[in-house]
Formats: sequence, C-alpha cells, structure tokens
Amino acid sequence: METTEQLKDMIRQKYGEIALQDKDDNQASCCGSGCCSIETANIMTDDYNTLEGYNPDADLGLGCGLPTQFAQIRKGDVVIDLGSGAGNDCFIARAETGDTGKVIGIDFTPAMIDKARANAEKLNFHNVEFRQGDIEKMPVTSNIADVIISNCVLNLVPNKYGVFREIHRVLKPGGHFSISDIVLIGELPGKIRQAAEMYAGCVSGAIQKETYLELMVANGFKTVTIQKEKNIHIPDDILARYLTTEEISAFRHSGTGIYSITVFAEK
Repeated sequence: METTEQLKDMIRQKYGEIALQDKDDNQASCCGSGCCSIETANIMTDDYNTLEGYNPDADLGLGCGLPTQFAQIRKGDVVIDLGSGAGNDCFIARAETGDTGKVIGIDFTPAMIDKARANAEKLNFHNVEFRQGDIEKMPVTSNIADVIISNCVLNLVPNKYGVFREIHRVLKPGGHFSISDIVLIGELPGKIRQAAEMYAGCVSGAIQKETYLELMVANGFKTVTIQKEKNIHIPDDILARYLTTEEISAFRHSGTGIYSITVFAEK
C-alpha cells in the first residue's frame, strides 16, 4: 500500500516527465485521447481555441474541462489556478481579469513551474505569477482570491478534503471557485476500471460524484452547482481487451460510468 507521500512523489515524477513532452504524447499518457484506440477524438480535453488568451505553447492537453469559461472572472480579480501546469488556464484567466488583476498558478512539479514561467516571460505578462507548492498547503495568505480555478487536478490529490479546506481558507468572503474534475457514478467493475486506467490515467484517483460534492458542503461552501457534465467514453476496442461483447453492452446500459464535471461554489 503506497503512502500519501509516495503517491505524491510518483505524481510529481510523472508530471515532471510530461512537462518535457509534446502535447500529442501527453494526451496519450494522461487525461487525453489515449494512444491505442482507433477512435482518435479526445475523451477528456475540451477545445480551448475559441477562448481569449489561449496560448498553444502552454496547452499540454491535460485538462478535462474549461473551468475558466464558467468561472465568472471580472476585471481586477485575483485568480488562483490549482495545478497550473504550463500556464494554460492562467493565461486565459489573465485575459479575463486584465492588467488590473492578478493570476497566481500553483503547481508542485518544478519542471511545470519552469515551463509556465518561461511561457509568461515570452508573453511579457507581469501580473501572472507561478509558485511551487502543494495545493493541500497553498503558498498564499488567507482571504486573498476572488476566484479559484482548477482543471483535472484534484482527482490526483490523495487528501481532497484538505484541498477544499485550503480553497475555503484562501478565498475571500463571497469568493467562488469553478473546478473541472473526473468523478465516478456507481462502482466500476474491476475490469472496467483497469481498462479506464490504461486509457486515461486520471481515473485512478477519481471518487464518487456524490462524495466529491459532499466534500464541498462539508468545508462550508454554498450554492454548489454543476455547470457542465459529460460522460467519458472509453472506446469499445479498448474495453474489448478486458470484456466480452455482452459485458460491454451491459456496462453501456448500466448508468455506471466516468464523468467530467465542472462545479461552481461560493464561500
């Protein structure tokens, strides 16, 4: 049984490697399309191309939603991105908050921080900052953020309760978050889960949707609202390595599955 620190070290090492890869490789190795299917459409990622502030150099293809699109960011806001990677969501948030706001990205992988800072320097952004740190113990003071965003990150964190407690600490009174993440509905059969984790590594730390939402309420958040939800479709040719045709059909009609959700809540 791996300890929390061992899990974190494994994730840090994995994402350090991902920071040095190109987008196509990353989409195959984590929250992307998968490398071994005849179905080529991404199962996790959404299209950022229409969003102002999008920078292809900062897009590693690791997200599972578009939290910035739903985050209700206003001019002058202080925005914090949890698990900021190469800076993709931070730069889109910066387009929303403008020159008078501030965006802080937090990531605990040194290679990601280096890549994000290099991207910010190329863009000549002086109000976008990247800090290395653990989102269970954010390197920021209390009551500082108007908005917190995160994209397909909390599912990787062992102590999700602790992260939501930190989000509550860091948000200003009346502040809010918009978070995209992977959750489960129903218990996945062992062979289904094995196939899903082969195809999209982000599934391994996902918890039940109901439990995920309860963690927010337990930490004092109100007006918890699902802004977007989509089913994560695992292609039949992947499932066929683990299941019979009858088992695949039963799974498709069971209501059990893997979902990407984007959730809003207020402090």
